[in-house]
Amino acid sequence: MNTNITDIFFDLDHTLWDFDKNSQMAFDRIFKNNFEGIKIEDFIEKYVPINQECWRLYQNDEITHQELRYNRLKLSFDALNYIMTDENIDQISNDYIEFLPDNNYLFDGAIEVLEYLKPKYKLHIITNGFASVQEKKINNASLGGYFSTITNSELAGVKKPNSIIFDYALKLANTSKENSIMIGDDFEADVTGALNAGLDAIFFNERKLDVSGDYKQINHLLELKKYL
Repeated sequence: MNTNITDIFFDLDHTLWDFDKNSQMAFDRIFKNNFEGIKIEDFIEKYVPINQECWRLYQNDEITHQELRYNRLKLSFDALNYIMTDENIDQISNDYIEFLPDNNYLFDGAIEVLEYLKPKYKLHIITNGFASVQEKKINNASLGGYFSTITNSELAGVKKPNSIIFDYALKLANTSKENSIMIGDDFEADVTGALNAGLDAIFFNERKLDVSGDYKQINHLLELKKYL
């Protein structure tokens, strides 16, 4: 247990906020209203890995925000051999961004672990998500009261794993890298990014991926009590 830690930085999507479950609910709402021929299970099977790859490209500045929003849908419908016009894709993309924050499922143990940590540490969020959407997610899921600061990539001007976003978050939180730790599900963006920026890190490995190396990791949020 690191006794120097005063500040904990969490990722939001896939770490506290159950992105996959909430995302599926948003798409289910869209398809039931307008595209009844699409089976949500078939779409999600194609969409999840495509979305992850698009986000990886976006995080590494290989595609733009608009390309991310378009490509993840276009490629998913193409994989299903479902003909979809660009106009329809744009509408689905807009509806998805609007509906997504309406759902507020959190990972098991999220509130319990935040209640456990808040009296002992200052808590913060660092997210690559879009500012307006992330703010709605945090508010709708009643998470806002737990966090002293929220850093998003739009404010910082760069995305995780770029060390600049961690420096930005540390300055906003008025703390030092030596006293801080990052917790997130994306090994490259959250763990490698934080470690390269000089922070400690814990990998939220809920999917139980095989990661080589001696890294702090947990499979359930309540396991944070072992480290903090």
